[in-house]
Amino acid sequence: MMKFLLATLGSILLFTGCNSNKKSLIKVEGNAQGTTYHISYFSDDQVNHKIVIDSLLKEIDASMSTWLPGSIISRINNNDTSVTVDQYFIDVFKKSLEVSQKTDGLFDVTVGPLVNSWGFGITKKNTQESTTIDSLLHFVGYKMVNLEGNKIIKANLEIKIDFNALAQGYTVDVLANYFESKGINNYLVELGGELKAKGKKENENWKVGIDKPDEKATYERTLEAIINLNNKALATSGNYRKFYEEKGQKFSHIIDPRTGYPARQNLLSATVIADDCITADAYATAFMVMGLQKSIQFLENNEDLKLEVYFIYDDNGNLKTHASESLKKEIQELH
Repeated sequence: MMKFLLATLGSILLFTGCNSNKKSLIKVEGNAQGTTYHISYFSDDQVNHKIVIDSLLKEIDASMSTWLPGSIISRINNNDTSVTVDQYFIDVFKKSLEVSQKTDGLFDVTVGPLVNSWGFGITKKNTQESTTIDSLLHFVGYKMVNLEGNKIIKANLEIKIDFNALAQGYTVDVLANYFESKGINNYLVELGGELKAKGKKENENWKVGIDKPDEKATYERTLEAIINLNNKALATSGNYRKFYEEKGQKFSHIIDPRTGYPARQNLLSATVIADDCITADAYATAFMVMGLQKSIQFLENNEDLKLEVYFIYDDNGNLKTHASESLKKEIQELH
């Protein structure tokens, strides 16, 4: 089973309403990538696509799971020079380079050695000292990995790739594309809190709940807002669930590739809405590294990306929110 770090933990699906008069509502759910998935779609033929869905998930695991020793990414990280990459890997690698270039390296999939060292990867946590982090930073930098044909070329054997910040979003896109190939145009696909919606549920847009950041919450979660999704993808990244405490300090799983340390910002949760989920997923993580003000400035300078955001941040102990102007009409805040 693939165990991706849950960089996106904030979205809870709200499935409401009765079955459509014309089509049947089919629900499929299961376990994948260290989390769960939930899919709802309207179908004329009432076919349940779970077998194909689980097959696609296994294919993606075999490509990008660092938890599977025989996966493509694990073999690359272990310097197996015979391994060639598949289309799944190529798609995610190219998107990672695109986002890395846009963010000047604040998003970087070569943080693998740091993720492992901090105890959020496949290895046990190391004792962290500044000299340890400094030494690992020599192996972090997206410009040190290249795709040549169907092979990944690394500038140093110690470089390790980690797709956890965008692979779940990509998986959502793969599943959504599968449904569209079957002529299904009213669906909601969710995996680990990342999701994509198309069409309607009944005569309304699909509705998605955004968690209120709460480190103590376990199974019961409080919603901060509800967002109407209109043929869009959504991903949420937060630093309030996946963390640990040591000597009175909290360490988040989101690593700043510039410093080598967990990102420390007043931004508690970044929800991003985009045309595809891989883009939303990657930028949600990047914004958690940037922090509130730099993220807002980035969005102003990159309007061509057409991203919409809903940020929850800490303002001297008070939770406050920031939303894209174009998104405000689709948000129902619950406080």
